[in-house]
Amino acid sequence: MSITGAAVLFAVIWFMTLLVVLPIRIKTQGDLGDIVPGTHAGAPEEHHLKKKMWITTGITVVLWAIIAGVILSGVISVRDFDWLNQLEPRG
Repeated sequence: MSITGAAVLFAVIWFMTLLVVLPIRIKTQGDLGDIVPGTHAGAPEEHHLKKKMWITTGITVVLWAIIAGVILSGVISVRDFDWLNQLEPRG
C-alpha cells in the first residue's frame, strides 16, 4: 500500500465513522423546548462537534490500523474479490 493509498483509506474510514458518530447524543431545539423562530425543531442545540471529531479520529486510527494490517499482511487481496475472473491473464 502506498502512502497515498493509506491516506485515502484513512480519509474514507474517517468520514464514514464521522457520519456514524454525529447523531449520537445530540440535543435538538425540539428536545429542549427552545425552538428559535425560523429554524427547524430538529436543529441541533448542543452538538459537541469538537469532542465528536476527536472520538472519530480515535476510532479511525484503530480501524485503519486493523484494515491496513490485513491489507499489508496479504491475508486478503484484490484477487479474493475477483468473482468474474477478470484478473486472469488472457491468452
